[in-house]
Amino acid sequence: MTDNLILISLLVKLGVAASVASVLARVSTFRRLFFAEQRQRRQTMALLAFFLVPLTIGVWIRIAVPNFLAADISFETTILLGLLIGPVWALLGGMVLAMPAVLHQEYLALPVYALLGLGAGLLGRFVEKEEIWSFTPFIDLSLYRWVRRNLIKPRIDRQFLMLFLIVAAEGCRDWLAHEFPHRLFALLASQLWVQALVMLCAPIVVGIAIKVWNALRIELKLEEQKRLLLEARLDALQRQINPHFLFNTLNSITSLVRTKPELARVMTVKLANILRALLKDHDTYVPLREELDFTDDYLDIEVVRFGAEKLKVEKQIDPRTLDVLVPSILLQPLIENSIKHGLEPRLKGGTVTLRSRLEGDYVLIEVADDGVGMGNRPASALRRHGAGIGMKNVQERLDVLYGSQARFTVTSTPGRGTLVSIEIPQNLLDEHH
Repeated sequence: MTDNLILISLLVKLGVAASVASVLARVSTFRRLFFAEQRQRRQTMALLAFFLVPLTIGVWIRIAVPNFLAADISFETTILLGLLIGPVWALLGGMVLAMPAVLHQEYLALPVYALLGLGAGLLGRFVEKEEIWSFTPFIDLSLYRWVRRNLIKPRIDRQFLMLFLIVAAEGCRDWLAHEFPHRLFALLASQLWVQALVMLCAPIVVGIAIKVWNALRIELKLEEQKRLLLEARLDALQRQINPHFLFNTLNSITSLVRTKPELARVMTVKLANILRALLKDHDTYVPLREELDFTDDYLDIEVVRFGAEKLKVEKQIDPRTLDVLVPSILLQPLIENSIKHGLEPRLKGGTVTLRSRLEGDYVLIEVADDGVGMGNRPASALRRHGAGIGMKNVQERLDVLYGSQARFTVTSTPGRGTLVSIEIPQNLLDEHH
């Protein structure tokens, strides 16, 4: 084996390691299993298969294809299994990776890889997880800083320890391969500096894979933190709307307790239905039909309060939109706003109209009234000043859930009424698409 072939193999091996790590990182099942806080035995075996299937094939390729030595990164893979999964699984994985070599009469591969997996696993238990994720073969080589750091606070430099042990393990493999030719695979160079590069290549391969997966780990953590932040904000908005809605509804019932006790009782039953729905754990999204059922109880209360002759409700609902998912408690604040700011100031009352229809990839939902209107101001000003907490709450929830993909517009004409329009992308939410 010439030194030139060894140098080329080392370069290709780095590329193979980066490619395999990147390909695995793109597989969603691998990500889910690899970064799970706890795994069942069956899940760990599935995760192990992601490593062993392609890399065992790599060992076969090294044996079958002349001079394609870089396909075999089983040594580094066994170390990774020990550091990231555990000693028992790394021992098992090392034995599986060694089987093609054993069948090729490299009999030392089995015990060497089994011991390597066990040792790497024990090292992984000794070293903190974050230190593993931050591992790099390019450590601080300043002797002065190293001595000063350890004199001030003596400690075991685990980063250096990991680097040293991986290089030492590679050195032991090279020595065994030299002492027992054809019984263990290793890259053996004639020049000392080339052999030194062989020994340094192992921690670099391990470091490349860890860096690729750590970048993915950080990305997933950021996404999880963003998701938790959005959930917290949605929860705060939900808690904000519930007391506001309850306060206004109780005011409606109070106004009827003395004059119309029977109607007050009916309204109390309706309120109980609403509270039961509010207190029940529900998802962020609900089908539009459920949202309409919820608003029906609220509208029944308001119709009783105003009288059927003063408050009319019309619905123009496209049946195709009934199963589309929408944010929960989306319509009630808008309906309440129409009644309170549009129809209540009007002596003869008026009509609230609910509409829904599909427009391309979007669902259009409208709440309209023919009340007094809210003045000729832009929608942002109406949300800040004229429409109270309900409309602002809806707008903020749409911003959180959809960002720029949702459109929220308010059109109001004095004396003629107000139209609130919401457009949301149905293809992101409809479970049937």
